[in-house]
Amino acid sequence: MRPEITNDRPIYSVSELTREIKDLLEEAYAFIWISGEISNLGRPSSGHVYFTLKDEHAQISAVLFRGQVRNLKFNLENGMKVTGFGRINIYEPRGTYQIIFEYIEPSGIGALHLSFEQLKKKLDAEGLFSPERKKPIPFLPRHISVITSPTGAVIRDILNVLNRRFQNIPVEIYPVRVQGDGADRDIEEGFAVLNERAHADVIILARGGGSLEDFIPFNTERVARAIAASSIPVISAVGHETDFTIADFVADLRAPTPSVAAELVVPEKSGLVILCKEKKQKITVMIRQYVKDHQMNLTRFIRQLKHPRRKIEDYQMRLDDLDSRRLKAYQHIIKQKKIRLLWTIEKLNMKTPLTRLTGYQETLEQIKNRLSRSVKTVLVEKQSRINTLNGKLSALNPLSILERGYSITRTIPDEKIVYDSRNIDPDQKLEVRVAKGTLYCRVEGKT
Repeated sequence: MRPEITNDRPIYSVSELTREIKDLLEEAYAFIWISGEISNLGRPSSGHVYFTLKDEHAQISAVLFRGQVRNLKFNLENGMKVTGFGRINIYEPRGTYQIIFEYIEPSGIGALHLSFEQLKKKLDAEGLFSPERKKPIPFLPRHISVITSPTGAVIRDILNVLNRRFQNIPVEIYPVRVQGDGADRDIEEGFAVLNERAHADVIILARGGGSLEDFIPFNTERVARAIAASSIPVISAVGHETDFTIADFVADLRAPTPSVAAELVVPEKSGLVILCKEKKQKITVMIRQYVKDHQMNLTRFIRQLKHPRRKIEDYQMRLDDLDSRRLKAYQHIIKQKKIRLLWTIEKLNMKTPLTRLTGYQETLEQIKNRLSRSVKTVLVEKQSRINTLNGKLSALNPLSILERGYSITRTIPDEKIVYDSRNIDPDQKLEVRVAKGTLYCRVEGKT
């Protein structure tokens, strides 16, 4: 049965119905809070973000325009549960509706905390937290730069600690805002300027305690990359001991507080003075012991070193002994030859046949010849040996040394050999023996 068309049931066009639904819904749900899980996340070149917000029973399209995207403190991801504030919007050409978000935050966790964790994960994956890239802090910097607020307790604490531990170290303060919009740009500019000047040996980035919102500039990628790009070592001293920022992880050293940073950056001067004195005493003792040991060794070597005259006497005695042994050897050889000759003669005398007498006489003559040659050979060898020993003896003879331009100086009249000019007095008479002759001198002066 076809329903009747009446005045109280007008016929709507698609556009009219859609527009009426749009007016009703957009008025009834002008601004609402809604929560759900993100899926089908899209980021077109326009800068807007489109996604689907769903729960286990339903889903709705959602959009976050470019202006709101820029204000986000975290990155939207598929599967992320969020809570947002927005309004219902009917898209008439398609007859669909969607949520236009004005504000959105993670469900169950703050946006700042999520942003912190996301950036930390990203920079860690890039290796910016790696210990291998961290630069050593100089033991005693000659110039310190501090990036912080020029007023307040932080800079006063740093300067007081530095002055107490090690006075007169130049400190340069680069003034920046440490919270609020634009603070991260100030800090980034500070690192760029200080690295360009290249005066500082170390940079302290400092700020007092505060809330997570107060630490926003120190948890930005801009500041993290400025620290990583610094060729000058950086100490991060932001907040209290329990506060951690992205700057702490990227910096070459994290200090729990600004005051601790000042203690870490310079040693205590009084302690260094004491340490230097102790080291000086140890070095002095070591040097004295070293000199003493070597003096003892020198004395021992001097005692072991024989006087040239004693060496000559030793060689003379050895030469006399060799000469005596040579004569005894000659006598022994001659004696043995004589004994053998007599034995041979006796043996020949025992041979009565006259026919063998001639042969024995020839044999005897040969033996005599061999004996003579043997004696001559032995004499030549021994003479050669004597000549060799005489040559060695001559080389060791002080008179031979004098032939090379040296001299022997003795005092008159006690004939003591002069080794040290300190033992000689002016007007001392001296006898100077040279290769050919002797000089008699008187001391005019000495050095």
